[in-house]
Amino acid sequence: MTIPRRNLLLALPAVLPLGQALAQNNAPIRILVGAPAGGSTDTLARNLANEMGRQLGRTVVVENRPGAGGNIAAEAVAKAAPDGNTLLMSFTSHAINASLYPSLPFDPIKDFTPLTCVATSPSILVANPAVPAKDVRELIALAKAKPGTLNFAIGAVGSSLHLAGDAFKMQSGAYIVNIPYRGTAPALQDVLAGQVELMFAAVGNAQAQVRAGKLRALGVTSARRLPAFPDVPAISEVLPGYESSAWFGLFGPGNMAPELAKRLSDAARQAIATPEVKKRLETEGAVPVGNSPEEFARFVQAEIPRWAKVVRFAGAKPE
Repeated sequence: MTIPRRNLLLALPAVLPLGQALAQNNAPIRILVGAPAGGSTDTLARNLANEMGRQLGRTVVVENRPGAGGNIAAEAVAKAAPDGNTLLMSFTSHAINASLYPSLPFDPIKDFTPLTCVATSPSILVANPAVPAKDVRELIALAKAKPGTLNFAIGAVGSSLHLAGDAFKMQSGAYIVNIPYRGTAPALQDVLAGQVELMFAAVGNAQAQVRAGKLRALGVTSARRLPAFPDVPAISEVLPGYESSAWFGLFGPGNMAPELAKRLSDAARQAIATPEVKKRLETEGAVPVGNSPEEFARFVQAEIPRWAKVVRFAGAKPE
């Protein structure tokens, strides 16, 4: 049967290669971020967006929708069309919230398509220099000898930094009291002032004070020592198996076509691998990852039960 030329021309866009079809879409790709502008998640998303847009031949914009531990942005993406125009830059709370919140308006697994883990960000256990403990082993001994006399400053209840401290207490058996604050900045300020003794802080937030001698670094939460602090032991050297790095990942809505998910994942991974983006991520104290959708999906599935144990131990409730 002969197809009329006019009908053939109308049919052409449907059979364009996926990459070309994506490039011809004039609407910008939105990456929703469930955190305020200027924070780590927002900064990493913006570092990724420009280069990812270049890879796709599209405009990629970052849209902040903070609140509810990232759940507001996550819900918007979970309910978006799986057409590749709405993505989510999420963070460790995506896994933590599955057990922290009694109910969620979405399923953290079924309602999302994992694309890639963008980066991980280890934290560092710091102490005011007045604390007599010089390392993790001495800190645990001190906390056990004087239970309840040491305090952890907590920037946000239910955050990865909060639960890094509770994972530390759960594994070490030390009793250290949590002192919650409304934000990382005031928490860190009180540790610097000696009002609170201890804190798990993002490396980027604490490294200047550590290098200036205003804070003492006791250990890092990564599996191995960090190149930036080769003399600071990994906490796992004292507590085998301890690891509590924050992570940042890119998701699409659930039920995304596999070829579309692969195209978006490839663009993000190529962006992460560029020297410019890698350097910007490392400047933020992050470790670039860029794994496959399958690897990232397995990682997220394992993270949810891992953090559920810590949430139960902590008895943490959403703010």
